[in-house]
Amino acid sequence: MKKRRKKMKLGDRIFNIFNAIFMLLLVVVTLYPFLNTLAISFNDASDTMRGGIYIWPRRWTLFNYESIFANGYVYRAFFVSVARTVLSTVLNLFFTTMLAYTLSRKEYVFRKFITVVFVLTMYFNAGLIPGYFLIKRLGLINSFWVYVIPSMIGAFNLIVIRTYIKSLPDSMVEAAKIDGAGEFKIFMQVIFPLCKPVLAVVGLFVAVGAWNTWFDTFLYNSSKQHLSTLQYELMKVLATSMSTSATASAVQGSIAARSGGSQLSNSVTPQSIRAAITIVAATPILLVYPFLQKYFVVGINVGSVKE
Repeated sequence: MKKRRKKMKLGDRIFNIFNAIFMLLLVVVTLYPFLNTLAISFNDASDTMRGGIYIWPRRWTLFNYESIFANGYVYRAFFVSVARTVLSTVLNLFFTTMLAYTLSRKEYVFRKFITVVFVLTMYFNAGLIPGYFLIKRLGLINSFWVYVIPSMIGAFNLIVIRTYIKSLPDSMVEAAKIDGAGEFKIFMQVIFPLCKPVLAVVGLFVAVGAWNTWFDTFLYNSSKQHLSTLQYELMKVLATSMSTSATASAVQGSIAARSGGSQLSNSVTPQSIRAAITIVAATPILLVYPFLQKYFVVGINVGSVKE
């Protein structure tokens, strides 16, 4: 028995060692692209053209970020993007969850038909031009609400939330009805609080989508500078940088190589500005994610009713 216990302990130690090595390699593979992008964003643009930048800048500079924020419209666009993201996420979660609860009720006779209609929208799209004319007929062109109203309900999110609600015990709804609660009260006080895990996941998807998109700004609000979003402004900065002559960039890289990179060039390249834009765009979402992380792992199912 003692020998067997020793072998088991030795096997556990070997497993723990290999497990630690594997997890360490996984962390390195996961973090390296972000750290490399961060290093490039803080490195001198001309020096970056020489290559060899890994996870630490060779020539520190803030000029890449200064080039981004030199445009005064970026600050206003940031607040527009924040307002858009918050409103889109809150309204999408509320109305999608309300509809998902309705479609999860067996007594609702049209639940299958409406579900099929929403599922069809995931596979068939009317196209860009009909969509544009629809937005125009609704009077949402050159309006802030064009960012919010069209995305208030998502078909995929609806299916995910409806599936989660159907997994909840029906006894809780029946008990609330016996106590005299109406459907809206049941939804707000019973169903909605129990949906925190799935709402956190769906909310993060909606927030990331609303924060990163810029094409709707280009389509509907490009003529209104005060309605421009951060991603659209960053896209314009990147487009301006990419329009720089490749020959000029090569000359700057040659000068930097001859001087050994001893002087900062105070210039930007598409690679450096792209890295800085990536960091600026990703940072707000990275700050929000830790607060939602626990809901990705732990499911909440309150045992308020015992079967």
